[in-house]
Amino acid sequence: MYRAGAERAEAETLAALDRVAERLELSGEARSVAQELFLSERPTADRSKDALLAASIYAGSLIAGDQRSQVAVAEAADVSRLTIQARWRELLEEAGFETPSW
Repeated sequence: MYRAGAERAEAETLAALDRVAERLELSGEARSVAQELFLSERPTADRSKDALLAASIYAGSLIAGDQRSQVAVAEAADVSRLTIQARWRELLEEAGFETPSW
């Protein structure tokens, strides 16, 4: 859960999340889940935001059944695939989801 002011404080990053989601042609549900995941884990360091943004989009697409590959998300978000690979499982677990075994 996140504070109400988090959306306002992260407006610039959430706009970036929307741009990446648009490039990937993600569903509204996947975008909404990605936003919720990002805001729930909101990083304090600016350098961590891009990694969390990409991992949130990947995880959100999985949850919503609108899956995109890690490579596709990494390219759209301008991060490495390894960045997403290192963060997405932890992000899902912290949000209370069971991670897939693959």
